Amino acid sequence: MQTASITRTGRRTARRTRTALAAGLLTAVLALSGCGAADDSGGSSSDQRALTADGQKKADPGAGEAAADTKEGAAKAGTPKKPNPVTATHVIRTAALMVEVKSASRAAAAARTVVQNAGGLVADESTEQVDDTHDSSHLVLRVPQEEYDSVLRELSGAGKLLSRSSTAKDVTDQVVDVESRIATQRASVARVRKLMEQADKLVDVVTLEGELSSRQASLESLLAQQASLKDRTTLATITLDLTEPESAPEADEDPGFLDALSGGWHAFLTTLRWLGVAAGAAAPFLAAAAVLLVLWRLLARRRSGKAGQQPPAGA
Repeated sequence: MQTASITRTGRRTARRTRTALAAGLLTAVLALSGCGAADDSGGSSSDQRALTADGQKKADPGAGEAAADTKEGAAKAGTPKKPNPVTATHVIRTAALMVEVKSASRAAAAARTVVQNAGGLVADESTEQVDDTHDSSHLVLRVPQEEYDSVLRELSGAGKLLSRSSTAKDVTDQVVDVESRIATQRASVARVRKLMEQADKLVDVVTLEGELSSRQASLESLLAQQASLKDRTTLATITLDLTEPESAPEADEDPGFLDALSGGWHAFLTTLRWLGVAAGAAAPFLAAAAVLLVLWRLLARRRSGKAGQQPPAGA
């Protein structure tokens, strides 16, 4: 009996042990299942957010590009610009000269030679006659910046300097700003083109094409500004006006003996010239009259001779 009781007790103990182990295993399995579910749920949410963002990007690619540009602009605005110590100075130089010379045409030719020898060019030239008494020339000259001062001195010494003015405008900040905007605009155009390669809907392609055209137009405008600044900072402009001195009116003087003699001789020669002209004009008529007179005398002689040869009526 005691043996049977011990056996029952051992079996109960074994059952309890197995029950406890099973409960522990079940608890562990449930805990692991809960962690896996949480991880799966988090992963599903992340994937869903990614898919939603991707769908929004495909639905409105221009919005993503605009947001990127906004963030980039905000970052640039928040970051202060550091001065670049190696940036070259860009200056626009202009000058205007008015010089009185003996011959405007010769002085203009000399100015052209000076500018061409300096590596410049003549942008505009015009010459006109003022009051039918003297000439005036207007030239617009473009010379390299490094030859600006020497050419200006040489042109100023071409004659009597009447007026001179010069200006110098520093446009370094403007040049740097345009270059920076060109770089940003080129990057923006490249991003839009990349989005066009990824777009798979006709609506997106049309929208991106319009955006690309607008940004390319802005880029071309900036490039034109850059070219204009480069031309004006590379070549200085000199406006040159050349004028001849006005002829002074002759003073009135009282006539003297020599003036009277010269006037009389001139009148005598004029009279002879007009008499010769009159004689030349009347010569044909006088010749015709002389011929007629000779013929008339010949006829008169013949008539008188015939009358003398006739006998008297009583014979």
